[in-house]
Amino acid sequence: MENITVLGAGSWGTALAQILAENGHHTLVWTHREEQANEINQFHTNQKYLPNIELPGNLTATSNLEEAVLHGDTLVVAVPTKAIREVCETMSSSLRNKKVFVHVSKGIEPNSLMRISEILKESLSPDVIEDIVVLSGPSHAEEVVLHHPTTITAACSNLKSAEKVQDLFMNHYFRVYTNDDVVGVELGGALKNVIALAAGISDGLNYGDNAKAALITRGLAEITRLGVKMGGNPFTFAGLTGMGDLIATCTSVHSRNWRAGNMLGKGMKLDEVLGNIGMVVEGVRTTKAAYQLSQKYDVPMPLTTALYEILFNEKEPKVAVDELMIRMKKREIDLY
Repeated sequence: MENITVLGAGSWGTALAQILAENGHHTLVWTHREEQANEINQFHTNQKYLPNIELPGNLTATSNLEEAVLHGDTLVVAVPTKAIREVCETMSSSLRNKKVFVHVSKGIEPNSLMRISEILKESLSPDVIEDIVVLSGPSHAEEVVLHHPTTITAACSNLKSAEKVQDLFMNHYFRVYTNDDVVGVELGGALKNVIALAAGISDGLNYGDNAKAALITRGLAEITRLGVKMGGNPFTFAGLTGMGDLIATCTSVHSRNWRAGNMLGKGMKLDEVLGNIGMVVEGVRTTKAAYQLSQKYDVPMPLTTALYEILFNEKEPKVAVDELMIRMKKREIDLY
């Protein structure tokens, strides 16, 4: 059994910590809110993020980042994308030896256009990184904590490290596969949030199943176009971290991105939507980054571009849909 620290006590970080604790590992969760750490330690609950769920008694929490970092031989980074640099800079002085970093957030940093593994490599000294593994796939925390069957992928260029993470997490309800395509896994996990926002908008406009099916399939086409151009394996995008995650996020009320899009489709403004959700909606920042990537790599991404116009230039959703439908005709299978 290992000492493992989960950095971040949101819904997903807490669900992963529950898996690790149930698997017998000495698991410590870090949160920047002392009252949240106290709740986990005293009541074994995290009501804000996972209401009515009792957490394992051997799962503990702290609001002291140095204590958290010193505890874990493996560090699971489960904070939102926008907080990763700050957390890395803060914990750097506490890192004494090499550790395996497992990141589970799904995003791309706007402007720098870095994937999360690249942010970690830039923000941390190479002297403290044994390896970086991506853990990603179709996995709503609300279902994982109920032990509903879930499958996910651990990706690393060094398959031995991916297999180590596979062993840490895998159990009778949480099945982990391995993959060496880090680029494809990270891009699939991040970009599906863009399409999920669009799917929510479609549902908010009451456009029905035909439109959503089109969004998912054409969304996958443009994710794959960009991913292959950036070095990803095309088969990855047909797997758990591509099509699998896309289906789960575009069709479930558990998805914050779908819920945010649904409100936008019903006429709410972005600031109002984000205030209403009350948690990070990764797809908003990722839409900006995805739009910038499409320009950088000269890859046509019409759905992403339309969503960018809705989010950041206040284009009316119905107008954006109408413009998508009357674009110049083309073949369906065009990789580039």
